[in-house]
Amino acid sequence: MKGTCTKILEAIISRLLFAAHGTAMVIELVVYTEDDFYWILLSGVFLLFIEMIMTLKLTKHGEWKWFSPMVFIYLCTIIPSVFLMELESLEYRQNITNLTNTECTENVYKKHATEVQCLEELIVLILIIGRWLMPRGKMSRDQLAQLLLMYLALGADILDILQLMKEPSVNTNKSITVVGLCLFTWAVMQFTIVLTQTLSTSSPDSYVDARFHSSSELKNCILSVCYTSEVWSVMITVLMQDGPFLIYRLCLVARGGVFNESMIFFISKNILTVIIQVYRVVMFLLEESRKRKKYERAHLNLE
Repeated sequence: MKGTCTKILEAIISRLLFAAHGTAMVIELVVYTEDDFYWILLSGVFLLFIEMIMTLKLTKHGEWKWFSPMVFIYLCTIIPSVFLMELESLEYRQNITNLTNTECTENVYKKHATEVQCLEELIVLILIIGRWLMPRGKMSRDQLAQLLLMYLALGADILDILQLMKEPSVNTNKSITVVGLCLFTWAVMQFTIVLTQTLSTSSPDSYVDARFHSSSELKNCILSVCYTSEVWSVMITVLMQDGPFLIYRLCLVARGGVFNESMIFFISKNILTVIIQVYRVVMFLLEESRKRKKYERAHLNLE
C-alpha cells in the first residue's frame, strides 16, 4: 500500500512540474506573438494527466519500460512554443532596420528574448528533475543515476545549438535557424527513450547455458543481446545528437564564419564522442565474439 501511494505521489508531482513549465512556455508564446490561437497548445498539459491515469492503471511499476509517453507529451507541448518564438525572433532580427520607434521595440524584444532563453534553458533542468521525481519503473537506483548523469551531459550540448542560431554572423539566416531548431527537436526526443534500459553489461549469467543450445542458437542469442543493448544505445547517441551536431557546427564554421572558443570545445567534444562510441561498439563486439567462441568450445567438449 505504501509503495502504491508513493508511486502515485511521484507520478503526480513529476507531471505537475512538466505541466507548470509547459504552461509557462505557452503563456510566453501567446504574449510574445499576441496570438490567442496558441492557447490550444495547453491541451498537451491536460493530456499529461490523462496519460498519468492510463500509465498507473496499465503498468505495474508506474512507468513504461522503454519509452516515456509523459516526456513525449511534454516535449510536444513545448517544442512548438520554442519553434514559434524563435521564428518570431528571427523575423524581428531580419526586419529591425525597417522598424519605427526602434529603441522601444528593441527593449521589448530584449526583454522577451531573455525570458525565452530562461525558459529554454529550464527545459533540460525540468527533464532531469522530472525524470528523478517520476516513478523509476523497473530501473534500479544505479540505472536512474546513470540516466540523470547522461541527461546532464546531453543538456549543455543541446542548449548550445539554440545559442549558435543567434550568433551575429548567422542570426538572420532562416535556413540555419530552421535546421538548428529541427536538430534541437530531434535531439531532445532521445529523452523519451529510457536509455539505461538498453545499457547492460555482459556477464556469464546473461548467456543461456551452452549445454542446452546448439551453436547456431547460441550465436543468434548473443547477436540478439548485442543488437538490443550496447549497439542501440550508441546508435541513439551518435545519430540523434553528436553526429548531426558535429555536421551542423562544421557547416557553420565553413559557411557561416562562426568560430570561437565554445565552438572549438563542442566540435572537439562531438568528434571525441563519436570516436569513443565507435570504439566502444568495436570492443563490445570483440568481447561478444570471444565469449561466443568460448561457449561454443564448451558446447563441443560436452558433446
